[in-house]
Amino acid sequence: MKNFQGKTVLVTGASSGIGEALAREFARLGANVMLGARSVDKLEQIVAEIREAGGKAIGVGVDVVQEEACKKMIEKSVEAFGGIDVLICNAGLSMRALFDDVDLKVLHRLMDVNFWGTVNCCKYALPYLQQSKGSIVGISSVAGLHGLPGRTGYSASKYAMTGFLETLRIENLKKGLHVMVACPGFTASNVRFSALTADGSQQGETPRNEDKMMTSEQVAKIVVRGIRRRKRLCLMEIEGRATHFVKKFAPGFLDKMFYKVMAKEPNSPLK
Repeated sequence: MKNFQGKTVLVTGASSGIGEALAREFARLGANVMLGARSVDKLEQIVAEIREAGGKAIGVGVDVVQEEACKKMIEKSVEAFGGIDVLICNAGLSMRALFDDVDLKVLHRLMDVNFWGTVNCCKYALPYLQQSKGSIVGISSVAGLHGLPGRTGYSASKYAMTGFLETLRIENLKKGLHVMVACPGFTASNVRFSALTADGSQQGETPRNEDKMMTSEQVAKIVVRGIRRRKRLCLMEIEGRATHFVKKFAPGFLDKMFYKVMAKEPNSPLK
């Protein structure tokens, strides 16, 4: 898929961060974009700005945890644009707490959003993507390549997403479906502000220096390039590539490095 002109792209979690950047980038490239998110007011603003710039976009309020809501979002996209060429499962939630301290409802919540949200959308978009020989993209994380201390629920949900998508790829080997797992490193977005703490409340602030991170716009361009090349795994910058490489040869060393880096965060739960 070299040219996105006239193609239909559905992005979940599109009201901010990477999802918003992806929606804007695909619209700029001439795609019909369906934006899904819970924040309807933000969606309406983004859709209006895309249209003002000459793009084609529709927004729909959706909580990806709700299977029926995902089904209706897919149906609305097909009704509006005639099909689906790219599904980007980006809606996600993070956390920051030691497993010793965390309420298990936090892990259930992350699995519901990050894993089941992906499953729900893929289930109802799959027939249209098989027909178009299109692409499914899961926005995972470096935490989906190696366990990230203080983020048990986040890592687990991203590993689950990866396992699901890899199996989906294999099942569709003869149907022309492209499946890609994209693994950004730390990205400047609001995901850390809304990250859940041990009791399930939102963190409300980021523990990291956002100025030194990749921007959402950079991530969006890399994801687009990955879709064009029909890549299986899309790694970004040094974090992802180094994690993928070092894990093969020195996983124990990688454990220590991850611990060291995460322990340096302000108010880190690691001792």
